[in-house]
Amino acid sequence: MSLIPDLGDVLPLLAAAFIAAALIALVLTPLVRRIAIRLDNIDRPEERRVNAAPVPRGGGVAVAIAFLTVAIAGMIINAQTGDVDVPRTMEPQAIVGLLAGGAVATILGVLDDTFQLRARWQLLGQLLVAAIAVAAGIIVTYLNNPFGPGSITLAGPYAIGFTVLWIVGMINSINFIDGLDGLSSGIALIAAITLGLISLTTAVAQPYIGILCFALAGSLLGFLRWNFHPASIFIGTSGVMFVGYTLAVLSILGTAKVAVALLVLGVPIIDTFWIIVRRLATGRSPFTPDRGHIHHRLLNLGLSHSQTVLVIYAMCIALSVMTFLLSGTGQLYAFLGLALAFGLVVFLLTRGETGDALEAETYDEPVEDEQATL
Repeated sequence: MSLIPDLGDVLPLLAAAFIAAALIALVLTPLVRRIAIRLDNIDRPEERRVNAAPVPRGGGVAVAIAFLTVAIAGMIINAQTGDVDVPRTMEPQAIVGLLAGGAVATILGVLDDTFQLRARWQLLGQLLVAAIAVAAGIIVTYLNNPFGPGSITLAGPYAIGFTVLWIVGMINSINFIDGLDGLSSGIALIAAITLGLISLTTAVAQPYIGILCFALAGSLLGFLRWNFHPASIFIGTSGVMFVGYTLAVLSILGTAKVAVALLVLGVPIIDTFWIIVRRLATGRSPFTPDRGHIHHRLLNLGLSHSQTVLVIYAMCIALSVMTFLLSGTGQLYAFLGLALAFGLVVFLLTRGETGDALEAETYDEPVEDEQATL
């Protein structure tokens, strides 16, 4: 893939958005942490949790504020200067859907961080933010054809149904992988940077969306300073909802980037899929927490907390590189191949275990996984 010819004109704007969002999140996260402590939004040590000491949750509020502040300011400035062309996918209602939907997702997440809502209410909230996106015209209308050239056109209820499934699925994939310090926020950071870089290629040529992706990446990087092991604050459901929704919407607004997001986020997406399959196969609810996630398997192999997170980062970076080396069809084939390989590895690692044995293991999932919905 080659980069857009006017990249030199866009780079200062990308850097400004990235740095501004990172600084806002970096400064704001300790304040959010103090507020979370005052509101008693805290994950306390117990057998299901990874933290050995009380850790506040709700850090996603800092991520959301940083991104929304930079995105809104950037849009206002660009409307006056016209430095970057606005793509046709970013019509006014789509901008409202991105920003307002992200804000609503954050608020719903804060409610869960505060009141620990039941799974059914979380699912209802996810469907609500997906409905906001659809109402704003943010809909997947075509997919790359995995069986040949061209694309598969989606229309009417099929397009709406796939869009809702994509947004809800993305939120839950981020949620299910949120089991170790810095894991979900780091994976989302890699995904945001990848989507931003793809936007700067001649095949996509959407620098406007690229700037938004780098603003999201910056906000995640600033937060990650406080979230990497040992974390002083968790991203919480507020972060899971906001980040999952924003990544899903940016991948829809960016031409041909649904397949890219599918591959880059292949680890959490496929992990979620096989976890649900395995739980159903053992006669348990797909939402029952256990130690079957990929990060648990790596910990069981003897890796430390930080080593496990870095290994999964490396896997996601490798998948990110593949998005630049493969075509849209190749990306889908790579995703399917990864899914099969992932399932084989999980089978080999768990074939001697039973559902009861898994349930008897000490949980170390944060509360989000227990309440996750899909």
